[in-house]
Amino acid sequence: MKTFRRSLPVSLAVLLAACNMLLVMQVSAQPRRATPAPVPDAVVMPRPSDAQITQAQATLQRFLSGLQGSDKAIFDNYPWLVEITPREINTAIIPDLSPRFEAKHQSNLEVARAGDIDVLFMGDSITDWWRNETGNYAGKPVFDRYFANMKVANFGIAGDTTQGVLYRLQNGEGQGFSPKAVMLMIGTNNTRTNLAGEIAEGIGAVVLQLQQNFPDANILLLGIFPRSTADSPLRPQIAEINSIISRLHDGEQVHYLDIGEIFLDEQGNIPATIMSDGLHPTTAGYQLWADAIIEPLTALMQD
Repeated sequence: MKTFRRSLPVSLAVLLAACNMLLVMQVSAQPRRATPAPVPDAVVMPRPSDAQITQAQATLQRFLSGLQGSDKAIFDNYPWLVEITPREINTAIIPDLSPRFEAKHQSNLEVARAGDIDVLFMGDSITDWWRNETGNYAGKPVFDRYFANMKVANFGIAGDTTQGVLYRLQNGEGQGFSPKAVMLMIGTNNTRTNLAGEIAEGIGAVVLQLQQNFPDANILLLGIFPRSTADSPLRPQIAEINSIISRLHDGEQVHYLDIGEIFLDEQGNIPATIMSDGLHPTTAGYQLWADAIIEPLTALMQD
């Protein structure tokens, strides 16, 4: 190696050394993989055993081997069309914050450090937009009528997920204050990438983290609001998530409440006056939300 390096032109040797140094820096700078958050037993997602996976693979092979003609040709040419691939990593329980949310996270940290908070609103855009003063999704006029006399910290971040909330709670947003109550709704943005069972695990992990951060707070756990149209495939997925997370209700510290029906018409659709995009409440939608939770939230604060 020494002979080889000496035979190189000086400029090339310097470049090689610089590349080696850069490689070392890049490797050492890689962030550690976050540890998956613990999940309450009540919402743990069933997973197949190794034996069941082996059995399923054998069944699939028997099915494929019995195909003939054009059917056989399809799967011979595109074997990846049918695969048995166990989901080994549930991203919904691995704390991780999108870089584009960092500024809002820092803003929330300032509020947390100031303390003097009785109620914490935690979630994504649906919670975040309680702060909107104007526009299609103006929640603040309703917030001011219902919650202005409460010491509320709104830690909703538009676009966030269960893993984002986990990160935020573990990195400052769960320290520095002791709320009497927490209103949590999270998970709708996870439907882009996670199964219903995985999202339920993520929500359960958030609830555990809230209990750890705020052992004296009552948690009002809201079911994920319905979205889109009555025949949307998102509806049964959200219904499954809500069915699972309802098991977290213990009547002591965790109080589950599903108010989704108040946003629907007789056909199960969401009127544009309630959610103009089928997802985010309008001012009228926030009014319905406030009406539905003001009494239970107030009771939890006084408990």
